[in-house]
Amino acid sequence: MDRIISIQMIESFKNNLVEEEKSKCTVEKYIRDIRYFYRFACGRVIDRDIVLEYKSELRKSYAVASANSMLAALNAFFHYVGYLDCCVKLFKIQRKVCSPEELELTRDEYLRLVKAAMDNGNERLSLILQTICSTGIRVSELKYITVESVSKGTVNVSCKGKNRMIFIVKQLKQLLLKYAKKRGIAEGEIFLTKNGNSISRSSIWREMKAICAKAKVSEKKVFPHNLRHLFARTFYKMEKDIAKLADILGHSNVNTTMIYIISTGAEHRRMMERMRMIV
Repeated sequence: MDRIISIQMIESFKNNLVEEEKSKCTVEKYIRDIRYFYRFACGRVIDRDIVLEYKSELRKSYAVASANSMLAALNAFFHYVGYLDCCVKLFKIQRKVCSPEELELTRDEYLRLVKAAMDNGNERLSLILQTICSTGIRVSELKYITVESVSKGTVNVSCKGKNRMIFIVKQLKQLLLKYAKKRGIAEGEIFLTKNGNSISRSSIWREMKAICAKAKVSEKKVFPHNLRHLFARTFYKMEKDIAKLADILGHSNVNTTMIYIISTGAEHRRMMERMRMIV
């Protein structure tokens, strides 16, 4: 029987992902990637040669990490529909020993962003920056920052099928509850739009970009996930406990956490110079 992917098969796969309690973002990304392959196949019978052709095209158009994520989604789909012979290996990636210095957000830059947000009259953004950077929470998990959880000082987060507890430090707790009271938010989520809806990732991204010039921070460094990286690096410098850090960040694999704490090229160079191996 000819193996041709249909829209119905993709929808069935989507339903399966939902049943497996994959996050909304994960489901959306997987389905987006499968549909991309569906358009590439263009009604052709699916075999390994077509998949290898697709893999080659991905390498030309995408960064290796992005291409691998798209292949991983496709492999998951093939496992679901039983096309196991069509699964392909991901591209090999050499682990980086240092991160690009021009992309690493420093503590001073973070503090300038917080101040710039306040100076612009955007207290909500200032608190969002401080919440992410003091807890390591994902921007998609801000919905769990509620009046009730902040009052207790602990936030229970459910993401990617895992549950974890996040602690709110005393100073942040006071700031958040004061902000909620000022905005008339007696219960539920704290970070809301004027219409009372959850603030979106794109809105936070846009508001962060708007204060870059005032804070004198490169736009390349300013995005929500970089605050998580700053939290991770700061925590690891203090604790040197990568397993504990992985738990706090919600990582199931410490290899993922390793990506968060690699030093910049400048720091790596200073460490090598301190070795004094040149005579």
